[in-house]
Amino acid sequence: MGIRRALSGWKQWRQIALYGAALAVGVLLLEWIDYQRLARTNSSDIWLFLVAAGFLGLGIYLGARVLRAPAPRPFDGNPQVRATLGISDREIAVLTALAEGRSNREIADALHVSPNTVKTHLANLYAKLEANRRTDAVAKARALGILP
Repeated sequence: MGIRRALSGWKQWRQIALYGAALAVGVLLLEWIDYQRLARTNSSDIWLFLVAAGFLGLGIYLGARVLRAPAPRPFDGNPQVRATLGISDREIAVLTALAEGRSNREIADALHVSPNTVKTHLANLYAKLEANRRTDAVAKARALGILP
């Protein structure tokens, strides 16, 4: 008896699904007829909208291409200024560590030199950059384009 009840339930759901499909086809037919009438009576408006939408898309595309930010150039450390001031690669390494906020001891450990060597490099940098303090040296190096 359970099978008959299940089959009768299935027939009801099948009938509901068929009615739903018929209703969907009818709605689609009515929408298509309405579209045909709309297209005939408002064809110039539809074409105007399509042309406007096309130009809008073209404008957005071209605007994005024109206004796209150029790729940033890789930082080169301004070799002309470095050569003019006579700043060595080792002094640049010390200056970079200095800009990161490291102490003399930390710079010495990172570069595998003694703290006195770091002090010598810093004294040379202060003289070349005409700076009195660590922050002045970093600020002037950034202003000259030696540091990013």
